[in-house]
Amino acid sequence: MDASALHEDAIVIDGLVISKWGPSVFQAMRAGGLTAANCTCSVWEGCRETMENIARWKKWFHEYDDLLIPVHHTSDIEEAKRSKRTGIILGWQNTSALEDRADFVEIFRDLGVRVMQLTYNTANLVGSGCWESHDGGLTDFGRDVIDEMNRCGVLVDLSHVGPVTGEDALRHSARPVSFTHCCPAGIKDHPRNKSDAQMRAVAERGGFIGIATYPPFLPWGDDTTVDHCVEVMEYAINVVGEDAVGVGTDFTEDQDLAFFEWLRRDKGVGRLLVPGTPRVPRLPEGLARLNEFPSLTAAMMRRGWGEDRIRKVLGGNWLRFLADAWGE
Repeated sequence: MDASALHEDAIVIDGLVISKWGPSVFQAMRAGGLTAANCTCSVWEGCRETMENIARWKKWFHEYDDLLIPVHHTSDIEEAKRSKRTGIILGWQNTSALEDRADFVEIFRDLGVRVMQLTYNTANLVGSGCWESHDGGLTDFGRDVIDEMNRCGVLVDLSHVGPVTGEDALRHSARPVSFTHCCPAGIKDHPRNKSDAQMRAVAERGGFIGIATYPPFLPWGDDTTVDHCVEVMEYAINVVGEDAVGVGTDFTEDQDLAFFEWLRRDKGVGRLLVPGTPRVPRLPEGLARLNEFPSLTAAMMRRGWGEDRIRKVLGGNWLRFLADAWGE
């Protein structure tokens, strides 16, 4: 089977997309053969703004039902594959939208939010992020939130979480957790990247590693190619095994400078967290648009991967893991 046919036949799941949502991106996801994706609908937003974002998604599900299908269960991902649509897993990159109510987890789960990252870069009521100067660890409220996420079948995401808070969360969670979109610190030392020990700790407890293709986290920077991205995935496989690794690109297609400055400021409006002048990053050559996703499969074949490994990393592993994390 050639790369094109394998990609078309495989389940392809992206563990994190934060592109500028709209019809052009929805069409690009379909053109790229994406079966499903964890799509960010909340970062710095509070409860009201997040509800507005979800309402917008509900409208899109009706307007673009030929392209999209909402995902509440893994069976919806399988239906997306059968119907040649992209399954949308609503996800958060922060728990700000809960405000001070752990019982809101179930409400948002019922609206379709199946992934919640505990913190985004800095501290909130749950714990500390990876750019916080002092990581105070998981709070008691954070433990209550994780308990609710476990009960309701919402995946605990630790991608932007500080190391102490992340370790506390890993120990506390009764269900497996994930770095949905990260790169190994062994490839590049960066506050957002995860050490081999951190990745192993997640995998040893049944968790999952989604490898990002975001050039600022990679040593090649603006010169990153799709082949480099596969090299990073192989590094992670060598650390945690091929059953615990998938794709979590952190795709930012069509986002502008104002968006990146909003992301890089504490709570969206405070101090700049990331050194340097905010800019729109150049995405990898060969994987700069969502419609180029088939080139990832081709790069895996160039790397000498067998069909079984390719199918696992493209999406088979994600599908199995989500069923476990969601308690299905």
